[in-house]
Amino acid sequence: MQYISTRGQAPELSFSDAMLAGLARDGGLYMPRTIPQLDATTLKSHAGLPFTTVAQNVMTPFIGDSIAAADLEAMIGAAYAPFRHSAVTPLVQIDDNLFVLELFHGPTLAFKDVAMQLLGRLMDHELRARGQRATIVGATSGDTGAAAIEAFAGLGQVDVFILFPNGRVSEVQRRQMTCVDSPNVHAIAVDGTFDDCQAIIKGLFNHHAFADRVGLSGINSINWARVMAQISYYFTSAAVLGSPHRKISYCVPTGNFGDILAGYIAGRMGLPIERLTIATNANDILARTLESGTYAITGVAATQSPSMDIQISSNFERLLFEVQNRDADTIRAQMATLAQSRSFTLPQAALANIRKDFDAATTFEPQTTAEISDTYHKTGYILDPHTAVAVSVARRQVKKAPHIPVVTLGTAHPAKFPDAVEAATGVRPGLPPHLADLLSRREHVSYLPADAAKVERFIEERLRK
Repeated sequence: MQYISTRGQAPELSFSDAMLAGLARDGGLYMPRTIPQLDATTLKSHAGLPFTTVAQNVMTPFIGDSIAAADLEAMIGAAYAPFRHSAVTPLVQIDDNLFVLELFHGPTLAFKDVAMQLLGRLMDHELRARGQRATIVGATSGDTGAAAIEAFAGLGQVDVFILFPNGRVSEVQRRQMTCVDSPNVHAIAVDGTFDDCQAIIKGLFNHHAFADRVGLSGINSINWARVMAQISYYFTSAAVLGSPHRKISYCVPTGNFGDILAGYIAGRMGLPIERLTIATNANDILARTLESGTYAITGVAATQSPSMDIQISSNFERLLFEVQNRDADTIRAQMATLAQSRSFTLPQAALANIRKDFDAATTFEPQTTAEISDTYHKTGYILDPHTAVAVSVARRQVKKAPHIPVVTLGTAHPAKFPDAVEAATGVRPGLPPHLADLLSRREHVSYLPADAAKVERFIEERLRK
């Protein structure tokens, strides 16, 4: 399998090369040259299979011969062994035809672990085989950073630098990044928003001399391997609910668009998905885009679901590439307009293609709090604020089409956001035993302005030789 850039001016790469590169040299995002297909027989065979087996079935066509099947099987097994539920990503029913897909049973209590635990092993395997080192950089609105640090801490082939917006993540999220004492890990609190952090990361990749000098690689969902790993749980959850004999809808709390993009790719592979619904908080750029056809950046509002406090959804570029016949010239023009004018308008045909598969709706702060409270008092089930945003939207879906099961992606454990949960329910969720002393651990953090040059200098001064 070869990978091409959404902007069409970077060389085609193998899976392993695209994984290590992260972002394409032309600023675009890598996509597989073709979307592999799984036939009905394969889909039927997923019923009753363990998560790891389905994951290997789903990912193998994307990886091709870049990694030996036995090595991939071993890494998948090792990646999901630490998860605290034997099903890895179990389904829980909370109402008639309404389900939560729990993606937070990994070591850092967030859905990012599903991809990051595997990505760390894949990258370390490839770097060791090549006798190379890499400098891993990432921007996080909360969960990606913790998952990356957990996955890469202590690895000999990599140094890790994670940028997060100072004061805009929960205390648990921050401490999961800053309380790791490892010589190859650096948590950096940036004076700005997540979009500022993400812009710095993209700037580092586009400074090619620096990127080559330090062996830069990325772990945000700009890295195709992250999206690929997330496709698996769409197939496992659908199998539990009777796919391919019935269609399933998914409702996804959405920030950077990677998680719901994985669902779109699953549908392209042959999974019979009825609708994919983008659930946004007050930072509703994607809901506005689907309604009006104009992608327009406004200010970022701080909410109780901080991982969704994003205006520039990087993976949306991948969807635009697909719905516009993979026309890289069009993507380059749209991204240039966005950079210059902070907005662009989609052609009607592209907007219609998006609307064929996607809906979008917004849950504002009072509704989020009410959803956490109502679900808890009716069922005893505790939602984190991000999942609550999506459950509120999913309830509207169920009313419109009560015969279609709706799966909401449960993206974080409620203990990561204890203040919001306690305010809504009166119950303060506790951390699991392996994190019980997190709030008393010593922090290791550096503070920097939103300045790419200063971040570059910081990185170069701290790289292990």
